[in-house]
Amino acid sequence: MEATTLVPSEKQRYQKHLNLPEIGAQGQLRLKNARVLVVGAGGLGCPVLLYLTAAGVGQIGVIDPDVVDMSNLQRQVIYTTDEVGKPKAKIAVNHLKKLNPEINFDTYTMALDISNARAIIDEYDVVVDCTDNFKVRYLVNDVCVTLGKPFVYGAIHRFEGQVAVLNADLADGRKGPTYRCLFPEYPNEMEIPNCSVTGVLGVLPGVIGTYQANEVIKLITGIGQSLNEQLLMVDLLAMTQQKIKTKRRADAEELAHQGLASAGVRPSPSTLGPQKMSATELADRLAKGDNIFLLDVRERPEYDVCHLDGAVLIPIDMIPNNRKRIPTDRPVVVYCHHGIRSANVAQYLYAQDGLANLYNLEGGINAWARDVEPEMAVY
Repeated sequence: MEATTLVPSEKQRYQKHLNLPEIGAQGQLRLKNARVLVVGAGGLGCPVLLYLTAAGVGQIGVIDPDVVDMSNLQRQVIYTTDEVGKPKAKIAVNHLKKLNPEINFDTYTMALDISNARAIIDEYDVVVDCTDNFKVRYLVNDVCVTLGKPFVYGAIHRFEGQVAVLNADLADGRKGPTYRCLFPEYPNEMEIPNCSVTGVLGVLPGVIGTYQANEVIKLITGIGQSLNEQLLMVDLLAMTQQKIKTKRRADAEELAHQGLASAGVRPSPSTLGPQKMSATELADRLAKGDNIFLLDVRERPEYDVCHLDGAVLIPIDMIPNNRKRIPTDRPVVVYCHHGIRSANVAQYLYAQDGLANLYNLEGGINAWARDVEPEMAVY
């Protein structure tokens, strides 16, 4: 249940916010009712957590599987020397509770991965990407895109940093760009910077993380101009900053779905892989009474618009936890909108379980509507 008023202690604590006409009591209430997940309690996560806690964000989730290392203390300013070896998420929350006992915290000491990302992220209004792990960063993007959640991206390297607000609602009703709109391809190992080798200026994550916290506050309160379609680039060595205009790709959602389908996929045990089936062939086999399992891997709103009779809906990012629901003793035809997501799911299932009964519906349900059932609703 949302709070409708500020208690006296909150009015005193947030007096400087209340004095700002742009925020005021209404904006502070929005902060109080907001739920924000911070992924990573390291260099970027520390300033983000400190400032969001101080600002009065009512519910903050902290997820980080790591422990404090001595080399962290040069930039991760929540922690102290005597906390080396202890879990970052727990230690961070302990300090944050002392800073602001009005806030509720969720502590996650596990890694964010394909098995838990959707369930965790779905509980929050805004996600803050403070990770230095590219696999997790792309996962955050893909889950946020499929759930329609905005997230604030931050990254650092040596003396330089980047900030952007991604997948956020724009004033004209559109969605802003995603991380894959900026960086569609996962970098190879040679391109991934390693701060333990290259180094990083200690104050840099403090600057970039503070920018991230600022963008979160603006998103929640609705004030100011957010970095919705801009990538902010900061160079502390040259003391310069610039903004690069960005825009959402037409295939942003498709890229996210593909990313989730391929997450954690092991190399295929052979070159055979799943087979293909055309819409007309599927229609013929169904008409003959073939016992075919139809697997719809789209999202629920898409399924509600149109679907094949008897199809079982398992959204793409729920596949890893529902593999046992997929039969092995009869043909399984996987389909989506245009056949791209379903191809990835079929390949994933083949790589994980070696299933030889998998077919991808070529062209997806769009081809079915075109070639088999013209009266079907389309989107």
